[in-house]
Amino acid sequence: MCFGQLVPCLLSARLVITRLFSVFLALLVLAAAPAFSQTPSGSDDDAALQPAEPDYRVINLPTTLRLPVHKSSFELTHRFNGNLRNGDFGDQASSLFGIDQGATIGFEYRFAPVRHVQLIAYRENYDKTVQFTGKWDAIHQNADRPVSVSGVLSVDGGNNFRERYATSVGATISRQIDDHAALYLVPMWVHNVTPLASQITGVKDNTFYLGVGGRLRIRPTVYVSAEVSPRLAGLAQGTAEYGFAIEKRAGAHTFQLNFSNSELSTFAQTGAGGLPDSLFLGFNLTRKFF
Repeated sequence: MCFGQLVPCLLSARLVITRLFSVFLALLVLAAAPAFSQTPSGSDDDAALQPAEPDYRVINLPTTLRLPVHKSSFELTHRFNGNLRNGDFGDQASSLFGIDQGATIGFEYRFAPVRHVQLIAYRENYDKTVQFTGKWDAIHQNADRPVSVSGVLSVDGGNNFRERYATSVGATISRQIDDHAALYLVPMWVHNVTPLASQITGVKDNTFYLGVGGRLRIRPTVYVSAEVSPRLAGLAQGTAEYGFAIEKRAGAHTFQLNFSNSELSTFAQTGAGGLPDSLFLGFNLTRKFF
């Protein structure tokens, strides 16, 4: 520990927080946030705010949040490369808790061409991975239906979708508890879960994982969330992906500060698992356009 340099360490920690929230506040200024009417979770209005489900991800796992027809959403994912479990507090502070060590960054855009169908494009700088996803929000929780269900079909491709393909098929099943909490089960099957390895070995391994996640609303616009994705069949190398986070909703924006054992965010990458003895600082930032 760096008790002999306590003041510099505290100043460095303060600088980390200041930098992260400066990004958030700057993006808030760039786009005015429209006001949402707060509507109970059983509402059939796709544009109405779902207080217990403010975003399209838990951390990496998909939620059942609907997107109004002909509307869109943009999301930025950011995972710093520094392992928070390496070294002591002084070592972490000297590298701004991993911020100085680069990051894995992703950009996502989703659009609803017809009601209850979402088309999603996501690009990540790791291996220049591009993920295309179709999501069908088939069932929405209401007085007669105890859960929401969304089907997901996704394909990843490395080198800007030119090679190293991985296919994911699954669903998200959610249960909202009043306006205070949401629970998620995400069964997902992935073909060619480690495409970089399969390019060398010629063997395309499959895996099946069951993502489990939840979000708790602790203040009117503040949430805590967590997820874990254990592999139940097929390839299960390394440790299961997991993460936890705190997030803030502000109009059409949601900002999440998260910690996870994986720097990667696609469905196939989640199936490949996290890194042992690792914890990475990151954030998700979403802007809805409706």
